[in-house]
Amino acid sequence: MRAFSNPTAQKLALTGAVAVAGLLLSACGSANDSAGDSVSRTKQGSEASVSGSPAADTFNDADVAFAQAMIPHHQQALEMARLADGRAEDTGVKKIVADVEKAQDPEIRKMRAWLKGWGRPESTDQGGHGAGHGGGHSMAGMMSEQDMKELANLRGTAFDRKFAELMIAHHEGAVEMAETEQKDGRDATAKKLAADVVRTQTAEIAELRKILDRL
Repeated sequence: MRAFSNPTAQKLALTGAVAVAGLLLSACGSANDSAGDSVSRTKQGSEASVSGSPAADTFNDADVAFAQAMIPHHQQALEMARLADGRAEDTGVKKIVADVEKAQDPEIRKMRAWLKGWGRPESTDQGGHGAGHGGGHSMAGMMSEQDMKELANLRGTAFDRKFAELMIAHHEGAVEMAETEQKDGRDATAKKLAADVVRTQTAEIAELRKILDRL
């Protein structure tokens, strides 16, 4: 009787051990999956930070307002820069034009990506944000449609002087908006761009004033 029961007991013990092992493997697999998900989320967050794309839950209304206002502001600066082609003569003005085109077009693309990620529209209900048109000049430093027409009708030194005067005012408006973002914004990526705007455009304002002094 003992010879018969021992194999049965052994078989039952083996079955139990296999079941326990299966449960342990399942638990380990779940733990590994959770760890993998955590690593994946960490990696995604790191990649977003490197790419300059702000996270969707880190912004506030000030960040949104900054992007919505700065996009048309930059667009008008690019429109002013394009007018320099065939009109500007001063090498300093031409350098400022190149710097504006190099910096502000990529910044527009960044801010559009932010608004898309935040689920917010590019334009507001205020209307007239188009570069150089309608009510866009109500924003700090924006040129009126008449300002843009006058600039387009000038050539040579007259253009260079008017361009410098208008771009100084335009940059001062951008710096004002960027400083507001630095103070009131929440998103770190947006605030970094605002700091870049303050730094670069303040330096360009100083250069434009030097240009005016010698024209």
